Amino acid sequence: MKISYLREILLLAALILLQVLLLSRINLFGYATPVLYSYFLLKLPVGRNVFFVIISAFMMGFIIDIFLNTPGMNAAAITIVAAFQRNIRNLFFDRNEYEEYIPSIYTATGAFIRFTVFVVSLHITLLFFIESFTLFNLINTLLRIVTSTALSIILMIAIDGLMYREKLSEQA
Repeated sequence: MKISYLREILLLAALILLQVLLLSRINLFGYATPVLYSYFLLKLPVGRNVFFVIISAFMMGFIIDIFLNTPGMNAAAITIVAAFQRNIRNLFFDRNEYEEYIPSIYTATGAFIRFTVFVVSLHITLLFFIESFTLFNLINTLLRIVTSTALSIILMIAIDGLMYREKLSEQA
């Protein structure tokens, strides 16, 4: 149990560093910016305590806000998604899954992809509407949401596939 918490904290730290140092500087064609740190919510075990999920998501968003000088935008968006994470997960996965089940592209491919698309879409939509805080340039905001969501989903699925291959090679 303690090892899984340690793994989650290491994943949290790695995603924060990756987002702050590399991904926040990428802006493809002026629209697509990958937002990878919501991958943390996707990789939490099904039975994880809701308090832990919300607090760790808030801390992750808060740390990213500090480094990127975005006053509370990331923290607000990821905390809202984390608050509804269990309900969203119940829409896509069987409720009878055991407590330490971690969704993956290889364990439940269709459900994991639908879950990823929904969570990332919700997170990026909240983030960009909080950032723009207006409907004045709605087309530009929607284009940024769609392109950033697509880029983020592709990266998350690729990372999940690579992590599973590494585990298979370690077991062999």
